[in-house]
Amino acid sequence: MTLEEILFEAEESMEKAVEFMAHEFQNLDVHVQSYGSSMKLKQLALITSPEPRLLVIQPFDASTTRDIERAINESRIGITPAADGKVIRLPIPELSEERRRELTRTVKGIAEDARVRVRACRRTAIENAKKLEKDAKISEDELTDSEAQVQKLTDKAVADIEKVVGAKEAELMKV
Repeated sequence: MTLEEILFEAEESMEKAVEFMAHEFQNLDVHVQSYGSSMKLKQLALITSPEPRLLVIQPFDASTTRDIERAINESRIGITPAADGKVIRLPIPELSEERRRELTRTVKGIAEDARVRVRACRRTAIENAKKLEKDAKISEDELTDSEAQVQKLTDKAVADIEKVVGAKEAELMKV
């Protein structure tokens, strides 16, 4: 592996971490442990909205109702399901100031996960560059330069994360 490949791989991994975070904000998929594997909620049930503040989940197989209810309780959506036999109702609460702040905390948690991924990419890239230096494939100066480049990539990725988080927080706090 060359130094250029290490830097390219680090940049790509960091970009994927930022994209994943943005995807987490846009897409709320609840994963259900059922039939011995993890499946998306929409693969196990019909989700309808008969009223503006209510989601109704009708499992295709009634035996998965408990699994779906457990998955919703364990998810980050912060809504308590009400199981009624073969149907699960999710009352969507009014977005009060307190609920908006709670959602903002969730956004910050997802962003911190993304920052951790970016830092892990940085650590991996620097470790790989140090291996190259140890194997005498690059000089100490090249190692120092590569560490600086990796840090620039890290700073850019963290700035991108902050930009997305700021926009999402502004969206949530907007009344």
